[in-house]
Amino acid sequence: MAAPVCIHTNRSPGSKMPWSLGKLVFSASVVAGGSCAVTYYLIQKAFTKTSYYQLALEQLHSHPEALEALGAPLNVHCLHLIDRANFVDIVNAQLKIPVSGPKAEGHLHVSSSRDAPFQRWRLQEVFLKLEDGQQIPLFKVSGNTEHEVKTE
Repeated sequence: MAAPVCIHTNRSPGSKMPWSLGKLVFSASVVAGGSCAVTYYLIQKAFTKTSYYQLALEQLHSHPEALEALGAPLNVHCLHLIDRANFVDIVNAQLKIPVSGPKAEGHLHVSSSRDAPFQRWRLQEVFLKLEDGQQIPLFKVSGNTEHEVKTE
């Protein structure tokens, strides 16, 4: 009885080994998954460098009541990019930043705006909402003048 003859026509250039469909699908999946992971990481990094993100964290770090409620050390987690509470357009930005500490966890809610593209972002409101429902206001623009800021 003669041994079966296998003919491989799908060979990668310069390779003596054939690429099976399974290997090709697996390789494409790895490349696509890696690309998605890198893109997700870069988007997270881009958010952490924005002025409205940094200004909100400054408000949190300078607010004794919020720091006491969370406990030290304070951990700032990645944004949930698919959460509809996270929204940025040309003149408005709203973020819901997950934060935690040994005592509690919650979200730092940030609202910021600017008059036109390429102008400076201004915080409108920042508050900490803990998982138990407690809200701690950290910053809110006063209604008297646009530049007067009330820190609570």
